[in-house]
Amino acid sequence: MTAASTRLARLRRWLTPGNVVLALFVLWMAPRFLPHLGAVFGIESGDHQRPAFGVTTLDGTSVSDSTLRGRVVLVNFWATWCLPCRAEMPLLQAMANRHKEAGLVVLGLSVDRTTPESVQQWLRERSITYPVAMVGRDAEQAFGGVQGYPTSVLLDRTGQVRYKVLGPLAMASLEPAVRRLLSESSGDGAR
Repeated sequence: MTAASTRLARLRRWLTPGNVVLALFVLWMAPRFLPHLGAVFGIESGDHQRPAFGVTTLDGTSVSDSTLRGRVVLVNFWATWCLPCRAEMPLLQAMANRHKEAGLVVLGLSVDRTTPESVQQWLRERSITYPVAMVGRDAEQAFGGVQGYPTSVLLDRTGQVRYKVLGPLAMASLEPAVRRLLSESSGDGAR
C-alpha cells in the first residue's frame, strides 16, 4: 500500500455519515455553550438605519426614538425564560449605572407573553432598574428583525444602529463600543 492510499483509507474511516452529522451538530450547538461567542458575531451595522419605535415602559413612561435622540442607547431584546438573557442582565445593569451620566440609556424590551406585573416582579427580585417595556414582533421588525434572544442593538446619539449582537454580550467587547459612541458628539455618529 502506498502512502497516498493509506491516507485515503484513513480518511474514509473518519468520513462516515455519523461523524459528519456529529461535526455539524457540534458546530450548531457551539454558540449555545460558549457564552461570549455572541459578542464575536457582533457586527458593525453598515446601513446605519434609524429605527422608528415607541414603547411604554412597565412604569408607564413613554419612550421613543425621538425622546432618546442625543443619547447612546443600548436596546436589549430578552425574555425571563431565556437563560443567556438572564445571565447578562447584571452586566446591562452595571453598564446603565456606570455610564448614565455620560448619556447611555439601557432599554430592555421583553418579549415575554405574560403579564406586565409578573415581569415587574421578576425584575424587582433581581434589582434590575433600567427601563423595560413589553413588546411584540413589530418592535423587533423596527430594529431589522430579531433572530434569537438575547439580541442587543447599540444606537448612536443620532439614533442610528451602529452595532447589533445576537447572543450574550461580553464586557470586553461592549465596553469599548459604548465608550467610543459616548465620546462622539451627536454630529459625529452619522457617517
